[in-house]
Amino acid sequence: MAKYLILIYGDEQQWDEMSAQEQRRIDDGHAAFVAKAGAGVIDGGALQPSTTATSLRAGSAGSPTVTDGPFLETKEALGGFYLLEAADLDEAISLAAQLPEVAAAHSGVEVRPVRDPG
Repeated sequence: MAKYLILIYGDEQQWDEMSAQEQRRIDDGHAAFVAKAGAGVIDGGALQPSTTATSLRAGSAGSPTVTDGPFLETKEALGGFYLLEAADLDEAISLAAQLPEVAAAHSGVEVRPVRDPG
């Protein structure tokens, strides 16, 4: 079994403006994803808004420069993730395709294999 990081991106303004009904639909979609993936879901979670991010970059004298905000400023922000174990990329994609953000016009999902340290 291989590990895959499922990254969920979207427009934070649209997330903030969702009705309670739409938020429940999204939450229900995630519950269905977790139920289908079962024990393959190792971890996951929603992230606080990108405005709460702190970024570190190479600084002078070997110490990092710390700044408020995300590393990159883009319209779509990283909003959540799952660490998933699947037989192969095809299975990981099949599971990730069920996430509600795949069908939303303002968001998307990235599936990225996790490197095996060995």
